Amino acid sequence: MGRQPFGLASPAAWLRRDGWQVVCVDLSKQPLARDVVADADLVGFYLPMHTATRLAGPVIVRVRALNARARVCAFGLYAPLNAEWLRSLGVDAVLGGEFEEDLRRAAAGQPVVPSPQRAIARLDFIVPDRAGLPPLDRYATLHSGATRTLVGYTEASRGCRHRCRHCPIVPVYDGQFRVVPADVVLADAAAQIAAGARHLTFGDPDFLNGPTHAMRVVEGVHAAHPDVTYDVTIKIEHLLRHRELLPRLRDTGCLFITSAVESIDDAVLARLEKGHTRQDFVDTVGLCRSVGVLLVPTFVAFTPWITLEGYCDLLDTIAALDLVEHVAPIQLAIRLLIPNGSRLLELAAIREVVSGFDPATLTHRWAHPDPRVDDLQQRISDIVGVTLTRSRSEIFEEISALAHDAAGMPNVSSRPARQRATIPYLNEPWYC
Repeated sequence: MGRQPFGLASPAAWLRRDGWQVVCVDLSKQPLARDVVADADLVGFYLPMHTATRLAGPVIVRVRALNARARVCAFGLYAPLNAEWLRSLGVDAVLGGEFEEDLRRAAAGQPVVPSPQRAIARLDFIVPDRAGLPPLDRYATLHSGATRTLVGYTEASRGCRHRCRHCPIVPVYDGQFRVVPADVVLADAAAQIAAGARHLTFGDPDFLNGPTHAMRVVEGVHAAHPDVTYDVTIKIEHLLRHRELLPRLRDTGCLFITSAVESIDDAVLARLEKGHTRQDFVDTVGLCRSVGVLLVPTFVAFTPWITLEGYCDLLDTIAALDLVEHVAPIQLAIRLLIPNGSRLLELAAIREVVSGFDPATLTHRWAHPDPRVDDLQQRISDIVGVTLTRSRSEIFEEISALAHDAAGMPNVSSRPARQRATIPYLNEPWYC
């Protein structure tokens, strides 16, 4: 979904090392050729995200119709969350987070029994093989003023030490994470830099789950490629705990840090078990600004607990902290997603509002107790969906005016914003 996928390149390397002929197809960029499917012994679907999983459904059915003898596997975070649905479509094996070794077994016709949740496999990673994938210029680019930069993507770790209730990683890894050896990450980065990348996205769920490993990776990349920049994702909690690392991130080329803030309501943050407070977020904004590293917050703006006034408070806070240009407009429209296995279902407050699992959306549907909130979310989604060429500040002001009007509150969120040219961003800011 916007990045050349590590999740295809890594298993491709494992299978090619065993002598298999491997064809990688990124269905977000390429058509699926009938002859490739018809000749395959194994077809694997990488399902790292909710949207990717929903889009895969009809393709799985088509593959089954074209090649009834092939073994079909699904792997990645959203595969085990939707195992029953996938098997109903004809998937033979559903693999979890550490999938490379199991894919080798599946290709060899061996039985595949994924590790229990509390014993995530430890793999000996090898350098991903990106042969056959679309070139980097088909994917997201970094925009900074008039400059457009090719972006590579790699992963230094998988899983996460934390168990935030709403996170899809938790049902699969349950508080565990696994590192990719630094030499493998550096080699993967070097290959993409040789292909033209001048910026790297590290796709780790939290880059500072293992701070020593993370710094070894970015300092190694910087030593070998001092002109290459990068971005990472880090929890607010970790940014405060490891604040001494921020100057080192800045000095090794970190352009911005994405952080899943989710909410500025302390009661909501407690329900989500995010590990930070509203004040922690405010403190982190000031910390990053003082160090000279750009903070890019993301949000789950609409939950069953948000009110119209609370949503306006979110917008007013973003404006007051001078973050309007830091926030992709889609972040102002995102609605809480409740997949199978979500820890959110542990909460009575969630069970009271869900209406059951919907196989069409692969989520537990919920309705807000105040229908005006759901109406506002839909109207904001409509604004974001048709205004892709407008500036973030223009979209923000339209959303803010709409929200404050719905709440019957004066719109005080308009503030002078920093010039867009000073804020680098990737042009495909999707996270779900």
